[in-house]
Order: sequence, then structure tokens, then C-alpha cells
Amino acid sequence: MRTATIDELVSYLDGYLRIAEIPDHDAALNGLQVENSGTITRLVAAVDASQRTIDRVVAECPAGSMLLVHHGLFWDGNLPVRERRYRRLKALLDHDIAVYGAHIPLDVHPDVGNNAVLARQLGILDPAPFDTYHGTPFGASGHLIMSRETLVARLVELLGGRVQLIPGGPETTTRVGIITGAAGNRIQAAVDAGLDTFITGEGMHHTVFDALELGINVLYAGHYATETVGVKALAEHLAERFGLEWEFHDHPTGR
Repeated sequence: MRTATIDELVSYLDGYLRIAEIPDHDAALNGLQVENSGTITRLVAAVDASQRTIDRVVAECPAGSMLLVHHGLFWDGNLPVRERRYRRLKALLDHDIAVYGAHIPLDVHPDVGNNAVLARQLGILDPAPFDTYHGTPFGASGHLIMSRETLVARLVELLGGRVQLIPGGPETTTRVGIITGAAGNRIQAAVDAGLDTFITGEGMHHTVFDALELGINVLYAGHYATETVGVKALAEHLAERFGLEWEFHDHPTGR
């Protein structure tokens, strides 16, 4: 079994994902969130650092595994280590499991980012950003000529689960953009960028009328589902570079 040091993995990840450069929510705490004793034996990709994820890693993976997540441990802020925070951290520390989180830095990455990976999987060649996040180019877009019903079926095939189509645009797509997760509030930005179809995870009630009145197709493919692709791509990339085994732990939320 090949291993790597946590220092070399973290140093590579911080640079590859531009952790120090990419703006994000203060509570994201991108980078190494939980250290281990120093040796990484396996990579485990997951969307969320939830108790379910942690319990499965503890039960099924060797000590020294590194958990790579999109949504890290500390979104609820600077709180005392009590109750569920205590339970999560105790399980990780007792079993020598490291945690590395990457939120917006993973979204925007041109090779393993959620948006770019999903765009390429759908057949968009050389996807380009069409929006910004605090000055950072964001999203992935490009030409994709396809009936919107075929596009729905393709997303179901790639991601599983249900896809909601709001048919505000043309029956055949030509310019398609993607922002994974909860980006229903970026419909206007998609219209301004000249897109006729916008794919994201979820949006609020009023976004149905936004799409219909602005004349754009919107496809809600699930917040969780659309953000599975980036952590998988990142884990595969790291595994190839460092000779480590990796696996994906699936914990769908239905959202």
C-alpha cells in the first residue's frame, strides 16, 4: 500500500486549488481542517463532512485516511467543541482521519472544478466562465446543441436523481452555462451572458417566474448531485499523482 505525507499533500493541494487566492465565505475555512499524525494511507472523497460521512470513513477505511470534502466542518461558525461538533472531531481524531475542505476553490478550478467537470461531461468543449464571484471568474459555459429534453435525460444519467426543467427558453439549446450548487439567484447573470439554458442545483420559489419571464431554460439537477463531480475528479487526480487509492462515499441529501 502506497502512502504519502500529509505535508506534501496539503502543500500540493493548497497550490493546485489556489486556496490562499480564491475568495470564499469566512466559515468555509478552505484547506486542511483536521490534521492527522502525518501519514496518509487513502483518499476518501465526499460532498459533506457530515456525521454520516465521518462514521462511514471510520468504519470502512484505514487509519490515516484523508477525507476530501466540498462542504467542510465549520459552516456553523466559531462555536465551542460540544455536542455534535465534539462527536465529529472525536471520531476523526480517534481514528487518525485528516479532513481537507475546498469550497469555491473547487468550484472554479478549470480542470477538476465542479462547473468545468460537469460541463465537459455534458459535451461542452473548452468551457469558459460567464459570471464572477467577488471578482473571481465563475461558472462554465459554451456551445451545446441539444434538445432540452435530451439534456435533462443526460443529467439524470450522469448525476442520478430528479432534474426539474423550467422551460423558459428554446426547445433546442445552443449556449449552456453551469453553476453547481444553489445558484438559482444567478439566472439574470446567465441571461446577461447570452445563455439560453442554465444548469444549477437548486433555487428559490420565485426563480421559476424569473426563468419564464427572462426567456431562459433553467434545469435544477440537485445541489448535492451537481457537486459530486468535483470531489471525485480531485481525488482521482491526487491518487494518480501520489499513487494512493481513493474512493467516493455517497450520502445524497435529496436536495
